Amino acid sequence: MSRNHKRARKPGNRNGRPIHSEVTRQKLLSSAGPIFAEKGYYAATIRGICKRAGANVAAVNYHFKDKLGLYAEVLNQCARVSHVEQMRAALDQTGSPEDILRDVIRARVQGLRSGAVPDWHLWLFAREITQPTPTMSRMINKVSRPIYDRLLDLVGKIIALPPAHEKTQLCANSIMGQILLHVFASPVLARLSPESKKMTPERLDQIANHIADFSLAYLREIGPDTGKPLISAIEVKHD
Repeated sequence: MSRNHKRARKPGNRNGRPIHSEVTRQKLLSSAGPIFAEKGYYAATIRGICKRAGANVAAVNYHFKDKLGLYAEVLNQCARVSHVEQMRAALDQTGSPEDILRDVIRARVQGLRSGAVPDWHLWLFAREITQPTPTMSRMINKVSRPIYDRLLDLVGKIIALPPAHEKTQLCANSIMGQILLHVFASPVLARLSPESKKMTPERLDQIANHIADFSLAYLREIGPDTGKPLISAIEVKHD
């Protein structure tokens, strides 16, 4: 064989890693998510994750550098499933602030469709809120803050106030709160209203439209006059 004969390359993915290496990486992520959700970041162990994944302990260092790197990638995957990209796309649209806000709400709510997100995703985020890790700040700065800032800008345009105004922030927080109620309290809501339909695309459109209608009714009412609460429009008569 000629010395100049080039050794055949092993098949790999677009990142240059061998296919079998990418399979191991995905197994680690699939195994780590439920374990982190069940035990929390601090109680979960690399050994336990690798055992479930059928991988060598050194594989975590190879693919993610350390446990925190693995955890961060699990959260990144969860964020992608939560329709973050769809929300960004909705924010990038041209149109009236009201229409864009409605599309942003719909994009996020559609991420709740039945079977779209494993239950452990919600447990994981709940644990991250109650037991914050160093990854919390990274996720906020990388994923949450850019979307939140653009939501503030959108709401500010509707009520003619700066994004940093307290009223703008309160309104944006209220909109987010309505969405998060369905994200985190769905098991409670299902027990309170057992007759509720499953989270089909049609049902989610109904929820999204309600949140948008409810929110926009208030935003249009207060308009640029931040000192006019809704109750001021009602005449209170005393005997």
